[in-house]
Amino acid sequence: MSTSQSSKLIHEQVQYLEFSSKDLLKARKFYTESFGWAFTDYGPEYTAFEGEYVDGGFTPGTPAKGSILIVLYSDDIEKTKEKVIKAGGTIAKDTFSFPGGKRFHFIDPDGYELAVWSK
Repeated sequence: MSTSQSSKLIHEQVQYLEFSSKDLLKARKFYTESFGWAFTDYGPEYTAFEGEYVDGGFTPGTPAKGSILIVLYSDDIEKTKEKVIKAGGTIAKDTFSFPGGKRFHFIDPDGYELAVWSK
């Protein structure tokens, strides 16, 4: 295990996210274009991504909407929103303020709803 990998293993914190996807190539393209995630394919049935703080993967299947809301952080929420839209995401809830910041929700190409927040 690399040093960067072991530094992600924080007790009782999110370390890995796994998604079902109707189209692995489309999911990979969307998240690469939107957030710069790097992917590694493990055969035709699995593609994994490695992030600075959390890793995850995509496997073929039918996505289930509403099971969990994953929230990503952005230093520039408007630029991130533009990239999400350009990559094919749909804005589900436009940018709104809340105590501590602002955020928007989007739907990815598989129908998952995620959010992005910023200070």
